[in-house]
Amino acid sequence: IYDAKRVSEKLEIDHYVLNYESKFKNEVIEKFADSYLRGETPIPCVNCNQTVKFRDLFESAKNLNADALITGHYVKKIINNNISKMYRPKDLNRDQTYFLFATTQEQLNYLHFPLGDLPKEETRNIAKKLNLEVADKPDSQDICFVPDGNYAAVIEKLHPGSAQPGDIVDQSGKVLGTHEGIIHYTIGQRRGLGIGGLTDPIYVVRLDIENRHVVVGPKEMLATRHVRLKEVNWLGDKPLTDQAEWSIAAKVRSTRPPRDAVLRPLSETEAVVELMMAEEGVAPGQACVFYDPDGSRVLGGGWITRD
Repeated sequence: IYDAKRVSEKLEIDHYVLNYESKFKNEVIEKFADSYLRGETPIPCVNCNQTVKFRDLFESAKNLNADALITGHYVKKIINNNISKMYRPKDLNRDQTYFLFATTQEQLNYLHFPLGDLPKEETRNIAKKLNLEVADKPDSQDICFVPDGNYAAVIEKLHPGSAQPGDIVDQSGKVLGTHEGIIHYTIGQRRGLGIGGLTDPIYVVRLDIENRHVVVGPKEMLATRHVRLKEVNWLGDKPLTDQAEWSIAAKVRSTRPPRDAVLRPLSETEAVVELMMAEEGVAPGQACVFYDPDGSRVLGGGWITRD
């Protein structure tokens, strides 16, 4: 807050502080914890963009009669035929389009992303020329409300007693070890399983909430080609259900590049994505984001769900 205040004073622009603490707790932190308790791997940054930023802040900006809501996301917006379209930024190492897949067309029309054509270093240089104290401020890391990376501790604080012990089992149900709570595990995890005496590495391949089982297996069990989606947001030029299938590039993790895929809508909000090459560690609670076949324009996305 104080960084923003000092920058505003330097640039001689008004600075308002809006208190969204309770909304952030309810819409982002609580949903994050609930998702983990369901055995999912949540992305709170997307929920934050969906709610606190692009719903509540969006409404506040409108009430202030602002011409636009401008954010520092590394995303590019191009207006074509009076339609705002979202693209990956010039600096692909900073690409944040994965976290904005749920942005609606109305929101996109009102949003501006001035950093979309700038490498991060150039952004810092501009700040230095303006003598802004934040020019060398370190990049934000991890989830803002879990700065130490200990997700389980946050969940335990919100839901005491949620870390119930159980068994670590293989795909046949054979007990290989025990765990102190499913909230400590995510799909694809290899480290920290505490199981010795095995010749080949094993990974978490499934979380069985009902039986409190962490199911482990070889790496090939993580490979997935068909991904079921819910709450699909579509930003294409034609309605999603206009075609039985769409050739797209799909991204199932924020750190992975878009890969060739086919999108088959089941309804206006549900779909199945077939990946041309299997991906590992696809987990419920994560997002599958759609791009056009060349991987540049964002066409929307949906939340990965269990079959």
